[in-house]
Amino acid sequence: MKDISYQLYSSREFPPLEKTLSMLKGLGYTQVEGYGGLYADPAALGAALKAAGLAMPSGHFGLDMLEDAPDKAMAVAQATDMKMVICPYLMEPDRPGDAAGWRAFGARLEKAGQPFRDAGLTVGWHNHDFEFRPLSDGSIPLQHILDGGPTLGWEADIAWIARGKADPLSWIDRYGDRIVAAHVKDIAPEGENAGEDGWADVGHGVMDWKSLLAALKKADVSLYVMEHDKPNDDERFARRSIASLKALTE
Repeated sequence: MKDISYQLYSSREFPPLEKTLSMLKGLGYTQVEGYGGLYADPAALGAALKAAGLAMPSGHFGLDMLEDAPDKAMAVAQATDMKMVICPYLMEPDRPGDAAGWRAFGARLEKAGQPFRDAGLTVGWHNHDFEFRPLSDGSIPLQHILDGGPTLGWEADIAWIARGKADPLSWIDRYGDRIVAAHVKDIAPEGENAGEDGWADVGHGVMDWKSLLAALKKADVSLYVMEHDKPNDDERFARRSIASLKALTE
């Protein structure tokens, strides 16, 4: 695994951005993934990436921006030479309650992504845990999202699948051809790291990343994005995680 990306949301509590980018470059990262809090000045973001020698092939964009301000989202993508636009979340009050609602949501994502696909970008959905909670009929929301949006890619957040009490390996096997990127994160042993919302540095938790990486490689996934939702030390997380990932793939 040559090029490893880093979701900059992991370092949102450790500004400034320039310091974060320098730290990541020094640790051996070559790519980063953007998120909404960074997009106020697309030109400045692009310049900061260039100065640090880092690429930003993918970014997270809220559905409101994709639907209501697509020109602004496109400006961010163009300023950073982004190749992949990912919608990352749906607030709980907006989540459908049945299969038809989730299929309609997938169709909504499909429609919102059309201008970006027309520009040659990949468009996808990033999961959390709620997409794996069975509906009253026993079906799973993620299935309906992907059915409703047949050209949508899937940025598979592997640890959130596990937190949703689903089997990541079975989902990778089933939908590997839809996976355009994978979030690499880890879950602390039960009762540990409460101050970090139960997450762990990659390779220091309970996720079987050796098997997971093998499955993702078989699915021909090429973009791996390191993430920790709430680290109390982003440098520690970034350093230990890239070391673990490289050791697993050598």
